[in-house]
Amino acid sequence: MTRVLVVYASKRGGTEGIAEAIADRLREDDLDVDLRPAGKARGLRDYDAVVLGSALYAGRWLPDAVRVLRRLAKDPRHPPVWVFHSGPLGDKGASKPISLPGKVATLAGKVGAPPVVTIGGRLVEDADGFIAGKMAKKVAGDWRSPDDIRAFADRVAAALRFAG
Repeated sequence: MTRVLVVYASKRGGTEGIAEAIADRLREDDLDVDLRPAGKARGLRDYDAVVLGSALYAGRWLPDAVRVLRRLAKDPRHPPVWVFHSGPLGDKGASKPISLPGKVATLAGKVGAPPVVTIGGRLVEDADGFIAGKMAKKVAGDWRSPDDIRAFADRVAAALRFAG
Protein backbone atom coordinates (compact mmCIF):
# COMPACT_ATOMS: atom_id res chain seq x y z
CA MET A 1 0.00 0.00 0.00
CA THR A 2 1.26 3.48 -0.89
CA ARG A 3 2.31 5.49 2.18
CA VAL A 4 1.73 9.24 2.11
CA LEU A 5 2.81 11.83 4.67
CA VAL A 6 0.67 14.97 4.82
CA VAL A 7 2.64 17.69 6.60
CA TYR A 8 1.40 21.14 7.52
CA ALA A 9 2.49 24.36 9.20
CA SER A 10 -0.46 26.22 10.65
CA LYS A 11 -0.56 29.20 12.98
CA ARG A 12 -4.29 29.47 13.68
CA GLY A 13 -5.60 26.06 12.61
CA GLY A 14 -6.89 26.88 9.13
CA THR A 15 -4.09 25.15 7.24
CA GLU A 16 -4.25 22.23 9.67
CA GLY A 17 -7.92 21.81 8.72
CA ILE A 18 -7.00 21.77 5.03
CA ALA A 19 -4.30 19.16 5.67
CA GLU A 20 -6.81 17.01 7.59
CA ALA A 21 -9.27 17.21 4.68
CA ILE A 22 -6.51 16.25 2.20
CA ALA A 23 -5.49 13.30 4.38
CA ASP A 24 -9.10 12.14 4.66
CA ARG A 25 -9.60 12.33 0.91
CA LEU A 26 -6.39 10.40 0.23
CA ARG A 27 -7.53 7.72 2.68
CA GLU A 28 -10.76 7.42 0.68
CA ASP A 29 -8.48 6.42 -2.23
CA ASP A 30 -7.11 3.56 -0.10
CA LEU A 31 -3.79 5.25 0.57
CA ASP A 32 -2.00 4.78 3.90
CA VAL A 33 -1.80 8.36 5.19
CA ASP A 34 -0.04 9.89 8.18
CA LEU A 35 -0.78 13.48 9.18
CA ARG A 36 1.85 15.51 11.05
CA PRO A 37 2.59 19.10 11.94
CA ALA A 38 5.76 20.20 10.16
CA GLY A 39 7.66 20.54 13.44
CA LYS A 40 7.12 16.81 14.08
CA ALA A 41 7.73 15.47 10.56
CA ARG A 42 10.30 12.68 10.76
CA GLY A 43 11.34 9.79 8.55
CA LEU A 44 10.45 11.56 5.31
CA ARG A 45 12.18 8.88 3.27
CA ASP A 46 9.90 6.23 4.83
CA TYR A 47 7.01 7.48 2.68
CA ASP A 48 6.15 7.02 -0.98
CA ALA A 49 4.97 10.65 -1.22
CA VAL A 50 4.83 13.86 0.80
CA VAL A 51 2.15 16.53 0.66
CA LEU A 52 3.42 19.71 2.33
CA GLY A 53 1.39 22.79 3.13
CA SER A 54 1.94 26.08 4.89
CA ALA A 55 -0.10 29.03 5.92
CA LEU A 56 0.95 32.23 4.17
CA TYR A 57 1.71 35.26 6.32
CA ALA A 58 2.78 38.44 4.57
CA GLY A 59 3.57 36.31 1.51
CA ARG A 60 5.86 33.96 3.45
CA TRP A 61 5.69 30.30 4.43
CA LEU A 62 5.99 29.37 8.08
CA PRO A 63 9.53 28.35 9.11
CA ASP A 64 8.64 24.76 10.06
CA ALA A 65 7.30 24.07 6.55
CA VAL A 66 10.38 25.63 4.95
CA ARG A 67 12.61 23.41 7.10
CA VAL A 68 10.76 20.27 5.91
CA LEU A 69 11.11 21.35 2.29
CA ARG A 70 14.80 22.11 2.83
CA ARG A 71 15.34 18.61 4.30
CA LEU A 72 13.61 17.06 1.29
CA ALA A 73 15.70 19.14 -1.12
CA LYS A 74 18.93 17.99 0.53
CA ASP A 75 17.99 14.31 0.18
CA PRO A 76 18.64 12.98 -3.34
CA ARG A 77 16.32 10.02 -2.60
CA HIS A 78 13.36 12.08 -1.40
CA PRO A 79 9.87 10.86 -2.30
CA PRO A 80 7.66 12.82 -4.73
CA VAL A 81 6.42 16.06 -3.18
CA TRP A 82 3.27 18.17 -3.69
CA VAL A 83 2.91 21.62 -2.11
CA PHE A 84 0.01 23.86 -1.19
CA HIS A 85 -0.43 27.02 0.78
CA SER A 86 -3.39 28.82 2.27
CA GLY A 87 -4.11 32.29 3.37
CA PRO A 88 -5.84 34.54 0.85
CA LEU A 89 -8.94 36.08 2.38
CA GLY A 90 -12.07 37.63 0.91
CA ASP A 91 -14.31 36.60 -1.94
CA LYS A 92 -11.93 37.84 -4.64
CA GLY A 93 -8.61 37.11 -2.95
CA ALA A 94 -9.29 33.51 -1.94
CA SER A 95 -9.60 32.29 -5.51
CA LYS A 96 -6.48 34.09 -6.71
CA PRO A 97 -3.40 31.85 -7.16
CA ILE A 98 -0.32 33.04 -5.30
CA SER A 99 3.20 32.06 -6.34
CA LEU A 100 5.58 30.45 -3.92
CA PRO A 101 7.92 32.82 -2.09
CA GLY A 102 11.35 32.97 -3.78
CA LYS A 103 13.37 30.63 -1.55
CA VAL A 104 10.46 28.22 -1.22
CA ALA A 105 10.05 28.18 -5.01
CA THR A 106 13.74 27.31 -5.39
CA LEU A 107 13.41 24.44 -2.91
CA ALA A 108 10.18 23.21 -4.53
CA GLY A 109 11.99 23.20 -7.87
CA LYS A 110 14.79 21.10 -6.40
CA VAL A 111 12.33 18.42 -5.30
CA GLY A 112 10.42 18.54 -8.59
CA ALA A 113 7.12 19.54 -7.00
CA PRO A 114 4.28 20.37 -9.40
CA PRO A 115 3.07 23.99 -9.29
CA VAL A 116 1.82 25.10 -5.89
CA VAL A 117 -1.90 25.04 -5.20
CA THR A 118 -3.35 28.07 -3.41
CA ILE A 119 -6.33 27.47 -1.14
CA GLY A 120 -8.30 30.24 0.50
CA GLY A 121 -7.67 30.92 4.15
CA ARG A 122 -9.67 31.34 7.31
CA LEU A 123 -9.60 34.12 9.89
CA VAL A 124 -11.84 33.93 12.94
CA GLU A 125 -13.51 37.04 14.33
CA ASP A 126 -11.72 36.80 17.67
CA ALA A 127 -8.23 36.24 16.21
CA ASP A 128 -5.50 37.05 18.69
CA GLY A 129 -2.46 39.14 17.90
CA PHE A 130 -2.36 42.79 16.92
CA ILE A 131 -2.30 42.42 13.13
CA ALA A 132 -4.67 39.43 12.97
CA GLY A 133 -7.10 41.18 15.34
CA LYS A 134 -7.14 44.29 13.15
CA MET A 135 -7.62 42.21 9.99
CA ALA A 136 -10.41 40.15 11.57
CA LYS A 137 -12.44 43.30 12.20
CA LYS A 138 -12.48 43.90 8.44
CA VAL A 139 -12.35 40.46 6.83
CA ALA A 140 -13.18 37.58 9.17
CA GLY A 141 -14.46 34.43 7.52
CA ASP A 142 -13.61 31.07 6.03
CA TRP A 143 -12.64 30.83 2.35
CA ARG A 144 -11.26 27.28 2.39
CA SER A 145 -12.99 25.67 -0.58
CA PRO A 146 -13.84 22.00 -0.04
CA ASP A 147 -13.98 21.62 -3.84
CA ASP A 148 -10.45 23.02 -4.26
CA ILE A 149 -9.13 20.83 -1.46
CA ARG A 150 -10.78 17.72 -2.92
CA ALA A 151 -9.49 18.51 -6.43
CA PHE A 152 -5.93 18.90 -5.14
CA ALA A 153 -6.08 15.63 -3.17
CA ASP A 154 -7.58 13.86 -6.18
CA ARG A 155 -4.70 15.06 -8.39
CA VAL A 156 -2.19 13.72 -5.88
CA ALA A 157 -4.00 10.37 -5.66
CA ALA A 158 -4.24 10.09 -9.46
CA ALA A 159 -0.52 10.77 -9.86
CA LEU A 160 0.29 8.12 -7.26
CA ARG A 161 -1.97 5.58 -8.97
CA PHE A 162 -0.32 6.35 -12.32
CA ALA A 163 3.17 6.03 -10.83
CA GLY A 164 2.32 2.78 -9.02
